[in-house]
Amino acid sequence: SFLDKLRYLYTNMTVEPMLAWYIIGSVVASLATQNLNLEKACRVNLKMNDEVCSALERRDTANYTKEEAAVQQLVASMAIWKTLVQSAVPAMLILFFGSWSDRNGRRKPCMLLPITGEFLTSIGLILCTYFFYELPMEVAGITEAIFPAFTGGWMTMFMAVFSYMGDITSLETRTLRIGIVNVCSSISVPIGTAVSGVLYKQIGYYGVFSLSATIYVISFAYGYFKIPEERNNNSRSICGFLKDFFDVEHIKETLSVAFKEGANNRRMRVMLLMIVVMVVMGPLHG
Repeated sequence: SFLDKLRYLYTNMTVEPMLAWYIIGSVVASLATQNLNLEKACRVNLKMNDEVCSALERRDTANYTKEEAAVQQLVASMAIWKTLVQSAVPAMLILFFGSWSDRNGRRKPCMLLPITGEFLTSIGLILCTYFFYELPMEVAGITEAIFPAFTGGWMTMFMAVFSYMGDITSLETRTLRIGIVNVCSSISVPIGTAVSGVLYKQIGYYGVFSLSATIYVISFAYGYFKIPEERNNNSRSICGFLKDFFDVEHIKETLSVAFKEGANNRRMRVMLLMIVVMVVMGPLHG
C-alpha cells in the first residue's frame, strides 16, 4: 500500500535529510549574501551616501542609474574571480577526494567536510556584518569563496552522496533510491528560495546567517550520528595521510580508469557525456 511505501522510505532513509538541510541552508543565505555584497560595495567601497544606498537597496533606482551601474559593475567584477575559485578549486580537489574515498571506502568524511566549509562561511559572513564598515566587499567575497572551495563544496557533497547510495543499495532498489535523493535535492532549492526573502526582511543579516549556521549544524549532526559507515583501522600520521592523499599517481589511475577503452565505444560515450554536461551546466553558471 501507499503507507507501506512511505514506511519503507522512512526506515531506509540515510543521506536524504542531511543533503536537504545542506542545500536549504545554502539557498536561505544566498539572498542575504547578495544584498550584503551590494551594500558593502555601495557604502564601504564606493562610499556613497545613505540616501543613495538605501534607495538601491529598495530597488528604487530610477534616479540613481549611474550609481546602480557602478555598484553592479563592482559586484560583477568580484563575482568573476569568486566563481572561478568556487569552481576551479573543487574541480581539482574532487579528483583527490574521489580517489581517497574509493581506496578507503570512506564516503562520510566527503559529505561532512563541505558542510563544515559552509558553516565557516556563515560564521565569516556574521563577522563581515559585525565589522561592516571595517571590512570591504572583497573580504565577504573571499569568505564566501574560500571555505566552500577548499572543503569541496557541492561537487564533493554530491559525489559522496551518490557514491554512498551506490554502496548501500542493491541493483533492484538503486534507481529508486537515487531518484529519491534527486527529489530531495530538487525540492530543497525552491523551499530555501521561498523563505529566503521573507527571512531576510524579518530577521536581517544576523538572523539569516545564524539560522543558516544552525541548519548546517543540524545537517552535520545528522550525518555524523545517523549515517552508518564502517571505518577501517589504517592508522597513519598526518604527514603520511597527506602524502597519500595528494599522491599524483592516484589521480593518474583515476583518469586511466575513467577513459579506458571498453565495449560499445565506452571511452567515446564518457567523453560525449562530459561534453553534454559542460554544454548544459556552463550557461547556467556562466
